[in-house]
Amino acid sequence: MVSYKELGLVNTREMFAKAIKGGYAIPAFNFNNMEQLQAIIKASAETKSPVILQVSKGARNYANQTLLRYMAQGAVEYAKELGWEHPQICLHLDHGDSFELCKSCVDFGFSSVMIDASSLPYEENIALTKKVVDYAHQYDVTVEAELGVLAGVEDEVSSAVSHYTKPEEVVDFATRTGCDSLAISIGTSHGAYKFTPEQCTRDPKTGRLVPPPLAFDVLDAIMEQLPGFPIVLHGSSSVPQEYVDMINQYGGKLPDAVGIPEEQLRKAAKSAVCKINIDSDSRLAFTAAVRKVFAEKPGEFDPRKYCGPARDLMTELYKHKIINVLGSDGKAE
Repeated sequence: MVSYKELGLVNTREMFAKAIKGGYAIPAFNFNNMEQLQAIIKASAETKSPVILQVSKGARNYANQTLLRYMAQGAVEYAKELGWEHPQICLHLDHGDSFELCKSCVDFGFSSVMIDASSLPYEENIALTKKVVDYAHQYDVTVEAELGVLAGVEDEVSSAVSHYTKPEEVVDFATRTGCDSLAISIGTSHGAYKFTPEQCTRDPKTGRLVPPPLAFDVLDAIMEQLPGFPIVLHGSSSVPQEYVDMINQYGGKLPDAVGIPEEQLRKAAKSAVCKINIDSDSRLAFTAAVRKVFAEKPGEFDPRKYCGPARDLMTELYKHKIINVLGSDGKAE
C-alpha cells in the first residue's frame, strides 16, 4: 500500500471547492507517455495552475502501474525544479470499470479514482459506486462517479449513443453513493469525432462543421438540484482545426473531425463544472508535430527529434487551455 501523500500528490477535494467558488475549472489532462507528462507539468508549473493527471485503464497498462507511481512522484519533483514551490497535482484514474481496478489504483498511490458504472442499471451503478467510495475514503482518496452516458470512443470506453443525465436522479445518486464529484452527460463526447456531419451545420464561408450547442439547460437543472456540488465534463476536447489541418497536410486522414467549441467550455468553467477532461487535443498536437517532422525530414530516426517538437506543441496547447479556456492560471501559487 502506497499513500499518494508520500508521493507529494493531493486529492481533488480542496481543488474543486476553490474552483467552484472562484468560477474556473481544473484541467484534467490524460497522459500516456513521458513527453505528455513533461508538457503537462511544464505548462502547469509555468502558469501555476492546479492540475489533474489522468490515466485510463489502457494507459495504466501501457505505462506499467509501478513505473506510473514513480512518474507521478517525479512529476511533483520536476514541478518544484521548475519553481513551483507547492505543486497541486492529482493523479486520477479515468473511467475505472471495476472495483478491483479502483482498489488497485488506490493501493498504488492514486489520489483520486473514477468509477464509471454509467452503463449499468441505475441501482447497480449506485451499489458499485458506493463500494468504491467506501474503500477509497478510508485512505482519503476522492471518487468521481458518472450518471448519464457519453457517446464516442476513448480507450475501452465506447458508446454509440449519448443519454443526458437526468436532473431528477442526481440528489438521490450523490446522497446514496457519497461520491465527491459527478460526471454528467450534456452533449460532450469522447474522441476526435464528437458529432456526425448530420448533427452539425456547415459554415458557408469555410465549409467546416459547426457542432450543436451543449445542453446547458440540463446543466442548470443539475446545479439547481445539487447546489455547490462538483460537476465534471468528459469528452471536452475542442479538436483544434490547425492540428487537424497539419495532420491531413502531412499525410494523415481525419475528415470532418470536430470537437466542443472553446466558448462553450469557457461558459461551463464559470459554473459548477470544476473539472474538464481533455485528451484528444493533446493526441492531435502530438501526431501533428510528429507527422510534420517525418514529412520534412524523412531520414530522421532519432525519437528525440520528433518527440521533442511534439512535446513543445503540447505544452503550448496545455497553456492555452489553462489560461484562455479554463481560467485556472495563478490559482495554485
